[in-house]
Amino acid sequence: MITVDLRGKAALVTGGASGIGLATVELLLLAGAKVAMNHLPYDSRARSELERFQEQGYQVFGAPGDVSRPGEAEAMVGRAIDQLGGLDILVNNAGTAGTRTPIEFRDLDAMTEEFWQTILATNLIGPFRCSHAAAPALRQARGAIVNTASVAGLGRPGSSIAYGASKAGLINLTRSLAVALAPEVRVNAVAPGFVDSPWTDPWPAERKRDYAATALMRRICTPADIAEAILFLAAGGAMITGHTLPVDGGLI
Repeated sequence: MITVDLRGKAALVTGGASGIGLATVELLLLAGAKVAMNHLPYDSRARSELERFQEQGYQVFGAPGDVSRPGEAEAMVGRAIDQLGGLDILVNNAGTAGTRTPIEFRDLDAMTEEFWQTILATNLIGPFRCSHAAAPALRQARGAIVNTASVAGLGRPGSSIAYGASKAGLINLTRSLAVALAPEVRVNAVAPGFVDSPWTDPWPAERKRDYAATALMRRICTPADIAEAILFLAAGGAMITGHTLPVDGGLI
């Protein structure tokens, strides 16, 4: 595992109450950072996780807010920056598949206007909202943004056509934000493969086995695997910007 010293640094992680987001919050705290953990206002998991970290003596704050909602996302970022006293790292991890099980690409009728709007508002526009709102603080700190994309955005099958398209858009947005915020702020993304998380619990066991069989590491990813890569891009890689790092166990 990567070991870095982030004492004196401040980070905001969106979608931080479970899965990749929660693993990233934990790793940043272990490295010494102050962390604002964004979560949906009605997510009951957030309180217990925040209490757990606080009882262990970590500097962690709740940052409720829905990044898919214009105005609410920006207000959440502003409150988090005020509470943290600045911002060095933004992890745009909040996302949604919009479905508990994969939707076959042939099922075009399932790609309704409402479905598209839900996916894009969270997975693509949400990261832009948060990055835009955080840009002044990140520029001042010469900080970093890391977006959670997906191998579905690189042409691998995902949970739906809309999901893959949203993550492909996020990969493009990552490059564009790197240009827009250079040289003060580095912007990169991770592209996880299949991750063993609450999102994928209901996925067919056969699909999970097939993924493990086609990965060179012969297993599926854990949230900690992705968090480690996020930490590398956020705290290291001083000359890495505008790139997307697949973290998929070596899919072939």
